Amino acid sequence: MAQANIGVLIKSILQDKAKEILYFPFWWYGKGFLIALNFLWEKIRGMEARLGLKIWAKNLFTPMFGQRDFAGIAISFFMRVVQIIGRFFILVLWMILMAGLLLLWLGLPIFVVLGIVINLVA
Repeated sequence: MAQANIGVLIKSILQDKAKEILYFPFWWYGKGFLIALNFLWEKIRGMEARLGLKIWAKNLFTPMFGQRDFAGIAISFFMRVVQIIGRFFILVLWMILMAGLLLLWLGLPIFVVLGIVINLVA
């Protein structure tokens, strides 16, 4: 009786693990991909908030330090343009990094399987 229960238990565990292994690619490229995409999108939004691009763009024509003469307005405008361009460049680099991480997410299982196959053949 105990032998039968152990056999059923082992069979159940092996079936469960086989289902998990077979389900893994569907999860990785389905729900897991959406989770990773959402995570990286939040990182991009967080970087945009830290850089304050919207605030800099909104205040583009507002003079700095309340200086309302032509020189103050011109200096403020060009300083903000330089700041916006620099911060936008940083944001683009951050987006490229996040896109690279997403591509790494997509390619990682393929490289792992390829590495296992190469090592098993060799």
